[in-house]
Amino acid sequence: MRIFQACYDLAIRWSKHPHATRYLGALSFAESMFFPIPPDVMLAPMSLSQPTRAWRFALLTTIASVLGGIGGYLLGFFTFEALIQPYVMSVGYESKLTTVMEWFELYGVWIVFLAGFSPIPYKVFTISAGVLQMAILPFILASVIGRGARFFLVAALMRWGGAPMEAKLRQYVEVLGWAVVIIAIAAYIILR
Repeated sequence: MRIFQACYDLAIRWSKHPHATRYLGALSFAESMFFPIPPDVMLAPMSLSQPTRAWRFALLTTIASVLGGIGGYLLGFFTFEALIQPYVMSVGYESKLTTVMEWFELYGVWIVFLAGFSPIPYKVFTISAGVLQMAILPFILASVIGRGARFFLVAALMRWGGAPMEAKLRQYVEVLGWAVVIIAIAAYIILR
């Protein structure tokens, strides 16, 4: 079944939409608080299709993501007991929340940097930082460095690769897409 190539082509078309920059900013903001899809899915094709604007896209993604992270922090800070904790308990994620809390105690601000740079869901750590009332300035600094490094790396790779990378990526997008699905399913089964 070939679905990823069509999705890739659609993402490339959307990246050229007149409002694509606004959508990228909104996606970056929302992903840091609650939305499951990372902004890389728009940043990469936008940087590929408009390489001269790649740095601008990376900067926008970083700023919007950090602002969303601050929103997630405030969400955790002010609504944990009333909204978040009952939800976490109702879906049976108490142990996962406990694990995240332990990571914060062990690694402190470094866990925010790691979550910002890696594919680990950043939103979990933004909200957790607020719940634990982590100092806001180190949180923001780690977020700016982690998210900035990630998004500027994506933009640089896309700008550097240009049209040849776009062609190669399109050629292998099915294999990459199904590999991600298999890894996600395996991770779910292992962590469940």
